[in-house]
Amino acid sequence: MDRSRIHPRGRRRRRAGLSVALTATVAALLTGAPPARAATAQPAACPERLAAKATCYSGLGAHGAAYTIAVPDDWNGSLVVHAHGGPDLGEGSDPARSADDLGRWSVMVDEGYAWAGSSYRRGGYGTRMAAEDTENLRRLFVTEFGQPRRTYLHGQSWGGNVAAKIAETYGARGGAGGRGGRSGPYDGVLLTSGLLAGGSRGYDARVDLRVVYQYYCQNHPRPTEPSYPLWQGLRAGSTLTHAGLRARLQECTGYASPPAERTVGQQRNLDDILAVTRLPERTLESHLAYATFTFRDIVHNRLGDRNPFSNLGVRYTGSHDDTALNAGVERFAADPTAVRDLSYDSDLTGGVTVPVLTMHAVDDPTALVEFESAYRATLRGAGRDRHLVQTFTTEAEHSALSDAEYANSLAALDAWVRTGRKPTARAVAASCPAFDREYGTGCFYDPGYRPAPFAARVRPRTGGLHWPAMTAAEERVWSRVDGVGIAP
Repeated sequence: MDRSRIHPRGRRRRRAGLSVALTATVAALLTGAPPARAATAQPAACPERLAAKATCYSGLGAHGAAYTIAVPDDWNGSLVVHAHGGPDLGEGSDPARSADDLGRWSVMVDEGYAWAGSSYRRGGYGTRMAAEDTENLRRLFVTEFGQPRRTYLHGQSWGGNVAAKIAETYGARGGAGGRGGRSGPYDGVLLTSGLLAGGSRGYDARVDLRVVYQYYCQNHPRPTEPSYPLWQGLRAGSTLTHAGLRARLQECTGYASPPAERTVGQQRNLDDILAVTRLPERTLESHLAYATFTFRDIVHNRLGDRNPFSNLGVRYTGSHDDTALNAGVERFAADPTAVRDLSYDSDLTGGVTVPVLTMHAVDDPTALVEFESAYRATLRGAGRDRHLVQTFTTEAEHSALSDAEYANSLAALDAWVRTGRKPTARAVAASCPAFDREYGTGCFYDPGYRPAPFAARVRPRTGGLHWPAMTAAEERVWSRVDGVGIAP
């Protein structure tokens, strides 16, 4: 079968007054050089939910990034390109990641969209690397299946940062929602549960956790182990595993035990750590793991052992003895060049020209809802907040929200793109019950909710770092490397 000749086979039935879609903005490859040739997509098993209604494909894209594609039997002619979260820390591309993501967001295929998701070429941090791999997959889809009617970008969790970076880096189509934008392949962007504060600010809460935890627990590292500055997360040669980290957290706080089984010291340590960091107890372990293993990847593998983190000027409060805590907690200043490189890789400028719709649970325990305040401020600073609609739900989840809400968000975005009429958060909430009649997963929008400012949740660093601008030679080096610009 010549898949390049596939055309939409009619539109799916549509609910009255509703349609569907996603979002994005993209233009040219990060490197400016032709990507490595991708292997032809091969037929693959679909998730059980899609087996009777779609055809699935898999393969290796440019630079060896594994991908999964699904084309529904009643394809509406439009495409959703998915950017997954993480970052996962394996060495190579994980073929199972994109297949699993298709299963999690198969609602988008149910709604008539083709779906394409890339597992990035390697594990570890690298927002621009992930953005390039995602754009390469979109190009592969066009080669294999033809130009979609409309193309939307979906970013989840850290993938929200990736998708937002794609929107700014590659450009966007003009048209109803993006008048005046430069020519590009994407029509709109959907960001769900997004890490939208960028790398230079988005990890500050975990920086605080790393130092506060060590102040109370003194077991990461232990006094008998080689010492290292805590901004490294973990020394490069350490053999500590996730299981070992969990054991140390349990030893110090008893977090996995019923409160009645904790010692007095464990309970006080846990209470102080949670009160000072303002992180949820149920995700304390995962936040500490990010502040350990992801920090090690960023520092050792991507930034050549330079420090991008600071806690200078932070006044920690909420403990049983704030004076002692602030006198004893480890302090460090960031290397300006490391901040510059991490910022270039992952921070957002607000330079979007197409509709961007976000959805975020108010009680998201992993990506703080205040990240949405940081993102709105970024777009407002760029004079582009007219392109943004933010919606919030009363859910307390991060990895997956209600299918009815995903379908509804896609529909609202698609209508905005097609008509140029920007919806309100209240209108988006009002349209959800029509989708819930099909999916039965609930509608939990809170259209009146507004998150607090980012600085109200994550203590700002002081000192006003001003890192040096990149030279033209450094820019050229940056464009040829993968990840945060240090290690290919």
